[in-house]
Amino acid sequence: MNEQKYCGEELELFAKVLNWKRYWSQAIREYVLGDVLEVGAGTGSNTEFMSSGSAGRWVCLEPDPSLLDQLRRKLGPAASRNYETICGTLRTIDRAWQFDTIIYIDVLEHIEDDRAELKLAAAHLRPGGRVLVLSPAHQWLFTAFDAAIGHFRRYNRSMLRSISPPELRIERLMYLDSAGMLASAANRLLLRQSMPTERQLQLWDRRIIPVSRVFDALLRRSMGKSIIGVWRKPEEGAAGR
Repeated sequence: MNEQKYCGEELELFAKVLNWKRYWSQAIREYVLGDVLEVGAGTGSNTEFMSSGSAGRWVCLEPDPSLLDQLRRKLGPAASRNYETICGTLRTIDRAWQFDTIIYIDVLEHIEDDRAELKLAAAHLRPGGRVLVLSPAHQWLFTAFDAAIGHFRRYNRSMLRSISPPELRIERLMYLDSAGMLASAANRLLLRQSMPTERQLQLWDRRIIPVSRVFDALLRRSMGKSIIGVWRKPEEGAAGR
């Protein structure tokens, strides 16, 4: 077991942004297949949004024991499927475990050595499997809020390309929430808040996310406040083709 105490205080607030969770989860659901490992699953507020109906194994990995307790209560007998829950990190699970999908939802930016983390994820990935990452985008939007909740960075496409493990191939890089990006830019320049209020988050979720859905499609997901990366491990024998 490798316990780590999470320093952020935003999880309860962001658990209520349901339009946003539906939006990004719809964007990645087609890639969530087979046996799944969710790294940094937190309180479990994202987990059931991602389920594609696959009957494979789903392991929730969370290093903070207090968050794991909340996750276990949330994903108990009434959950839509059977979820395995483990306190730890990729470095503490069985080295022989292999998965078809490994997911990081607002997690990779909290890991100082993100390049090593993705390389370790690749080692736990079956041929043909995928690593999925959702993270905040654009370092120029980095604020006191990012620092307060333990972010080391925000990403853009070139940054994700630069940390790609050599054994994986980038399948897709896309931005989400173009309207939210403009709102975040205004906050950074004008309000400079270290923590959004619940009212502000609900306004963003109910009013801005529907606008982003429209404009993201028009812009072909070329700009936004968040970024999704999809990596795939080539099938055996395909790497050299």
